[in-house]
Amino acid sequence: MAPPSSPRVLSPFGLARVRGDSMRPALRPGDLLLVRYGARVRPGAVVVARFADGTLAVKRAAEARRTRTGGAGWWLLSDDPAVGVDSRHRGPVPERDVTGVALMRVWPRPGRVPD
Repeated sequence: MAPPSSPRVLSPFGLARVRGDSMRPALRPGDLLLVRYGARVRPGAVVVARFADGTLAVKRAAEARRTRTGGAGWWLLSDDPAVGVDSRHRGPVPERDVTGVALMRVWPRPGRVPD
């Protein structure tokens, strides 16, 4: 699945940078993630998603849920519930707006994305 703003994707892989503290302690501000677009989302996965207002966010997929219109969606949460905006504030994110799954952290501490 191509990111909504891209007319086409040359590679199913991309990079995403973590901004803010909402994904601490697993991820820190500035961490660079390798993302696979169109990958199957599973509960517990760290994903890149677009909220209804256009904001791109790195969040954890907690569970599959239906959106207000009855479509397939995901309930996305921050790892630190006291920080950031997530589905507790915005509701379920439509499945089509969960654009990619983080496969690994590539910088500054290469390694897997913690569960």
